[in-house]
Amino acid sequence: MPHDIADRALAGAGRDRTEWAAQHMPVLRSIADRFARERPLEGQVIGACLHVTTETANLVTALKAGGARVSLCASNPLSTQDDVAAHLAVDHDVPVYAVRGEDHDLYYSHIRSTLAANPTITLDDGADLVSTIHRERADLIGALLGSMEETTTGVIRLKAMAKDGALKVAVIAVNDAKTKHMFDNRYGTGQSTIDGILRSTNALLAGAAFVIAGYGWCGRGLAHRARGMGAQVIVTEVDPLKAIEAVMDGFRVMPMDDAAPLGDIFVTVTGDIRVLTARHFAAMKDGAVVANSGHFDVEIDKDALRSMATGVLKPRSSVETFVLGGGKRVNLLGEGRLINLAGAEGHPAAVMDMSFANQALSCEYLARGAARLAPGVYGVPAEIDAAVAALKLAAMGVSIDRLTAEQIEYLASWEVGT
Repeated sequence: MPHDIADRALAGAGRDRTEWAAQHMPVLRSIADRFARERPLEGQVIGACLHVTTETANLVTALKAGGARVSLCASNPLSTQDDVAAHLAVDHDVPVYAVRGEDHDLYYSHIRSTLAANPTITLDDGADLVSTIHRERADLIGALLGSMEETTTGVIRLKAMAKDGALKVAVIAVNDAKTKHMFDNRYGTGQSTIDGILRSTNALLAGAAFVIAGYGWCGRGLAHRARGMGAQVIVTEVDPLKAIEAVMDGFRVMPMDDAAPLGDIFVTVTGDIRVLTARHFAAMKDGAVVANSGHFDVEIDKDALRSMATGVLKPRSSVETFVLGGGKRVNLLGEGRLINLAGAEGHPAAVMDMSFANQALSCEYLARGAARLAPGVYGVPAEIDAAVAALKLAAMGVSIDRLTAEQIEYLASWEVGT
């Protein structure tokens, strides 16, 4: 099977780590077992542009169990786990196009190789696959049943495409499922971002001024995890509703211009461009740590930081130290790419279990659809979201109450008042 990976000899290590992750993904495992019996994806070709991790490997094998042929490329140059890529290529004959540290040209070459499989369904994490289809492979659109989008940044891009009338396929925003954004973004990003920062720096969070740009689901999770480790958390926001929520949650809220001189560690999780710029770098303390946990490496103005630097050091594997005028140092983590994967292993498997269960069931929904969806961005069907939550609770051994017939009737009525 064609592929482009770093080293086939790494397959054994990838197999062991993937099997370890599978132990913590009971929902996806139960779906894979049913898929193997029912084969709902028979005849489908799935093109996936995702982070090539142990959790993604379990999603790929679940889709294959359902009868699909899967072709996979990386959705970020620094998120690929080379041993997992080797495991999928060697042990499962999956065409994998992913090498950790690949440059821009190779990254898009891998996307084109994945699209060469002529997919009928696509899975995206950042919308690079769908946008490339629209730019370069419009011939694929007619055969596409639809696509899934995994991340907030990708949903923003796709909604912009839809608003402009440029989106020609149906996309299910898996990111917006409650069992995805309320858990993956809050608990997954919250924990894995700190994991990436600590592995990269070995810094002490207790007592540190920890500045978070953005108080969406990712920012909320990160803020609570950082406070739990003793950090003094400062939040910056542009949305008054999110800002007041951060205040009511007990965090200090201020503009980034005011936070820049105070922070020891800065993390951007906004999905927007140039959140940290030259004037912020100039105001930061000596030794400030700067990281990003948004999908694209545009939130930190790396060009401005390079232009301000008189020298650049590489003291640790995921740290670049930019020496500014007067000898002040600003430490950039993971090249400004999402630090939870550039500096660590990404979300815990137990969290990705729900996110990828949504992906798998949404693929089934498209494959079994009686009628094709018109171009646009759609939410995950409520019954899929509820099914994923129910499966997760069952796997955790948690039971919940059920409404009685009387309670159901009461909630559906309007006659009974005070």
